[in-house]
Amino acid sequence: MSTTTPHFPVAIIGGGLGGLTAARVLHVHGITSAVFDLEAGPEARTQGGMLDIHAENGQKALHAAGLHDDFLAIVHEGGQAMRLLGPDGTVHVAEEDDGTGDRPETDRGELRDLLLHSLPDGTVHWSRKVTGARPLGDGRHEVTFANGSALTTDLLIGADGAWSRVRPLLSDARPAYTGVSFVETDLYEADTRHPRSAALVGGGFFMALGHERGFLAHRETDGSLHVYTALRADEGWVDTVDFSDHAAAKAAVLAHFEGWDESLRALVADAETITPRRIHALPVGHRWDRVPGVTLLGDAAHVMSPFAGEGANLAMYDGAELALALAARPGDTEAALTAYEEALFPRSAASAAESAASLDTMLGTDSLARMAEFFTAGPVGR
Repeated sequence: MSTTTPHFPVAIIGGGLGGLTAARVLHVHGITSAVFDLEAGPEARTQGGMLDIHAENGQKALHAAGLHDDFLAIVHEGGQAMRLLGPDGTVHVAEEDDGTGDRPETDRGELRDLLLHSLPDGTVHWSRKVTGARPLGDGRHEVTFANGSALTTDLLIGADGAWSRVRPLLSDARPAYTGVSFVETDLYEADTRHPRSAALVGGGFFMALGHERGFLAHRETDGSLHVYTALRADEGWVDTVDFSDHAAAKAAVLAHFEGWDESLRALVADAETITPRRIHALPVGHRWDRVPGVTLLGDAAHVMSPFAGEGANLAMYDGAELALALAARPGDTEAALTAYEEALFPRSAASAAESAASLDTMLGTDSLARMAEFFTAGPVGR
């Protein structure tokens, strides 16, 4: 092993919510870790998007991180409201946020900042795009980066998302296309520039479903509307549209919504941005045999479609549970990883199955009726 290659006892690849939560909970327990992220810095790109943070996992992770009170300060009041419409614009379900729900909404960027600022200076190393990872024996690994640097570590944690560079050390599985593509749009300063759309979406989560497609939207803390147009489409459909030509891209998307109410079509027609995204998922029940000195969390371990709203919550919970397992077993990393993975696999399998089922429900042939029944049968389960 080269004497010039820096060594980190715990190296976390990926500075998203899961990796940062792991680092924070380790720090709370006096364990030093280093996080390596491919972004140039914390402001390199807009994190964006609202997240509902669930009491049973995401909020538990924040409690373990000692940050739950700070989290409550960035909750978006009114964000747990929900509206469900049909293609003709008729409102089928409307739920107000009375402040008693257990899934408060917050801005992803603000949550990430909360975690970042809770770590000691220098914990996160930016501009570190992983190009490879290999075992060195005795549970140690070497990680190489696109800038020519490298590191060695006793414990390698892959928190690097759906296309993880760490996962191949454990599993040959790769995410597969789910048959669904999103087209994301933003409408800025909605109350003044897009008042009709602002009134349509309301203050929380919004859905308009029918004919195996739909619009999913929410109001962000900056007053903009963020919209996900969901389509069942061939994997290559995105490549048939020139998304650099906004007018042409909008026309291509809206061709799938002929006959839908104009107020719904305006969520695309009036947007300032338009970005496509294919939705991928690992197989339900993805798992691996124990390999010394390395593990995964979050999307690297179990990327799934977003239709159960569990991705960020599970990533944070994974990070906290891994850190707690390590803290509870000082000097016995393998016992900690074994305990962590034994709980991770069934937990993630259940959520992945729920996500796959929710995709079929929300984008099925009778999606509107099924979702209306779901929301009116009992407490809102978003």
